[in-house]
Parts: sequence; structure tokens; C-alpha cells
Amino acid sequence: MRTLTIGVLAAFALARAFPAAAFSAHPTKPLEELLDRNDPYQAFDIVAGYDLERTRRPGFVHCLREVLVRVSGEPRLEHDPRVDDLATHADALVASYDYSDFLVRMGPVHDDQGTGDERPYDLVVRFDHAKIDAALDDIGAPAWHGPRPQVVPVLAVKGFSGSYLLSAEVRAGAEQRASLATAATQYGLPIHVPSEAELASWGVTRGEAPSLRARPQDGRVLVAGTLDFDESKPGWVGAWQMRWRGAFYAWGISGVNYDEAFRSLMRGVARIASGRGAPD
Repeated sequence: MRTLTIGVLAAFALARAFPAAAFSAHPTKPLEELLDRNDPYQAFDIVAGYDLERTRRPGFVHCLREVLVRVSGEPRLEHDPRVDDLATHADALVASYDYSDFLVRMGPVHDDQGTGDERPYDLVVRFDHAKIDAALDDIGAPAWHGPRPQVVPVLAVKGFSGSYLLSAEVRAGAEQRASLATAATQYGLPIHVPSEAELASWGVTRGEAPSLRARPQDGRVLVAGTLDFDESKPGWVGAWQMRWRGAFYAWGISGVNYDEAFRSLMRGVARIASGRGAPD
């Protein structure tokens, strides 16, 4: 295992002397006002209690793992033991943080919806860009600063609501579109779910598995695939394929919910486009 660089160790030492910047926003400020989703060095976690160190520190760790993966484009860091070492000093990499009331985000708040240490909050964490880049260099997974392709999923779905092509309009796919968007954000990839008109222009028709015949414009990558619910697993089975810089890639996942299926899709695209290698 590589040792940490002198610069990173120095940052950890300074953090012990000067704790991470305190939150400044009132906890009822909306999450959207506190979190810049265009900044890959920011993340949030849902924690119990307001301004409690025992829940804030695990929140820092959760956000650090997400940021390291997103900034590097290397999904394998999610389970890398070197990240475990960094996580023990996650507060050293934090530039600032804020709290937002989770229950306000979810709807009208009542007095019985959690009090004291039990009430949930969104912990928004902003990491120091230079320190994150240095930490990634140290573990051999440098930051991916190049342009990122917009993912265009062309998916045939077969599940509880019947069979359909996942388009921007199909009603049965509303929750799946939201899940795709969440997975894309997690891995730092822009996404465009095609309209029915776009699918038709690419020759994608209902009843057949999508192919890679379509050629979206520059800056996009088309991922063709199928997502089927299999009661024998039980769970969803996803099969994905894409072309990137003259090479063909295929991967998949089975026996999961569709949130995890879409994370599998985005992990694969991130790993390929960032130059890390083939999907796991």
C-alpha cells in the first residue's frame, strides 16, 4: 500500500489544529440553495441530529467517498482500502459544510416528525479542490478534468408496467428517469433521456433490443441496453453496451433494484470514458 504524501499528511496535521469550517446557514435553508450540483467536489448525506460530531464525521466519510469517485471517474475507489485510510481523516479535506432540514425538503413539517438527536438533516459538504486532487494523485487515481460525455441511454424495459422504450415522455418510466438522473449525478456524468421522436429517428422500435446503430452528435455517448424484471432472481437484470473511441464494451448486472442497475450503467460509462479501463 502506498504511503500518503508529505503534503497530504501536512493537511491532516493542520486539520487537527484547525477544525473544518463551521456551517453558516440556518438549517431550514433548502438543499438546492446550499448544494452546487455542478461542482463535483460537493456532496450531501442524510444524518441524524443537528451539528452533532458523532453523526457529522460519518457524513463526511460518505461524502468523501462519493466525491473521490466522481472527481476521478474511477468507481473502484468505492471499495478501495486506500480510501479507508483517507476516510479516517476526511475532515482534513473539508472546506466547509452546512445543514438543511431534511423534513422541510420532504414536505410540511409537524412537531412529531423527529426531535433532538433523531431529526434528520441534509449535511452538505464542500471539499477543498486542491486537497482532493492531491489525495487522488497520491493513490494513483488522478482527477478527471477533461470533458465528460453526455450519456444517452437507449433502453428497452420489461417490468411491472409492461414493456416500453424508456423515453422522455413514457409515463411508466417516470421513476426510472429520476433514478437515472440520480445515478448520473453520483458519477459526475451529464445525461439526456431521448424523446420518442429521437428514438424513432434512430430506428429504435418497440419490441426489439436497442442496438448501437444511432450516432449521437459529438460530446454524447449512446448506451444501448435492456432492463428486465426477473422473478427468479428476484430483481432487475440490466445488460448494457456502448462504443467508445473505436472499442466495443458490454457489461451488466442482475438481481438488483433498478437504482443499482442504473448505477451499474453509469459506473461502466465513467470507467470507460475516464480511461480507467473496461467496466467490472
